[in-house]
Amino acid sequence: PYLFFLLLVFLSSTAFAQTKRDSLTTADYEHATNFLSFSTSPLVDKAFVSPQWLEDGRFWYKISVNGEDQFVLVDPETGKKRTASSENELLSGTDRKDENEYGHSRNEVLSPDGKKVAFIKDWNLWMRDLETGEETQLTTDGEKNFGYATDNTGWRKSDKPILLWSPDSKKIATYQQDQRHVSDMYLASTKVGAPELQEWKYPLPTDEEIIKIHRVIIEVDEPEVIRLNIPADPRRGTLCDDISCSGVFDDNQWNEDATKLAFVSTSRDHKSAKMRIADSETGEVREVFEEMVETQYESGQGSINWRYLPESEEIIWYSERDDWGHLYLYDSETGKLKNQITSGDFVVTRLLRVDEDERKLYFLANGREEGRDPYFSHFYSVNFNGKNLKLLTPENGDHK
Repeated sequence: PYLFFLLLVFLSSTAFAQTKRDSLTTADYEHATNFLSFSTSPLVDKAFVSPQWLEDGRFWYKISVNGEDQFVLVDPETGKKRTASSENELLSGTDRKDENEYGHSRNEVLSPDGKKVAFIKDWNLWMRDLETGEETQLTTDGEKNFGYATDNTGWRKSDKPILLWSPDSKKIATYQQDQRHVSDMYLASTKVGAPELQEWKYPLPTDEEIIKIHRVIIEVDEPEVIRLNIPADPRRGTLCDDISCSGVFDDNQWNEDATKLAFVSTSRDHKSAKMRIADSETGEVREVFEEMVETQYESGQGSINWRYLPESEEIIWYSERDDWGHLYLYDSETGKLKNQITSGDFVVTRLLRVDEDERKLYFLANGREEGRDPYFSHFYSVNFNGKNLKLLTPENGDHK
């Protein structure tokens, strides 16, 4: 807007100064365009920064210096920067804190111990040892439209696998995605030259079935695929229409020794959410409880709010069953409700932290205090039993 204002001033002053001329010439306009942003921006170094975040917490951005592009990689923890002449050089793995931690691409998923990564090749899931470079094929029966950990549904596509490593880095929770019965979608790009035709699977309202996921647990040291003993689930999550709304394998949680996997199965219409726990050795699945709604079940606003607490054999669950959004405590063995944790005319939006030792939750909520904008979030704590719900502020010093 400022440069446009300058252009108007320039044109106005030129017209005023040259009162004897009936109109401006082409040369006048060409001269004026030299002051617009597309002409002046190349003359300004580091004029615009748009950070691109990486999975490991670092970010990079592109700038122009003396007319040449530069790519800068930043580590927020240490404040260190590295500059490269191209994006490929910057993400190439030549700059990393540790070979095991950063020696992988954006299409690979790093294990918790930082020693290996999982990736997709030819519709199957593979593993690569970051120390030796050795690659191991973890699955063998993947095929087009029935591949493992694939992220190529109609509403999103990437080459990165959707999975969840176990805490001990010995197992992977993922799925074999069945798209064979789903309609084909086509898109012809419009550009100079011959059009490019893209084809992918996209479930249409007339399709009897949508994309399904056959849930599996994979042993990685001695590769073995353990199929969970349940029918295939719709590729749905409790936060959105996708099982990887957050970019990872949503609605899954391991216990510490990776003997159990807790997960939620969501129906196509989102009216049913089944809390389940699988035995990672046998693939047997136990249904803990089911939430049925008339409209659509969601586990939170912007984040998934349920938690599996294997040490105490409990589950923290989010529900809008009382027309608000609140947290509930369940027994994970019996599936019985132990107590409602939060209640009242307000909405819990995000469960931020669970302190199992103190049996206390920390969360964000909206609309609890009168006279405050209901669209503003506030920080609270509450005990598992629903007592001592407290608004936390920097002044009261009762939060970390």
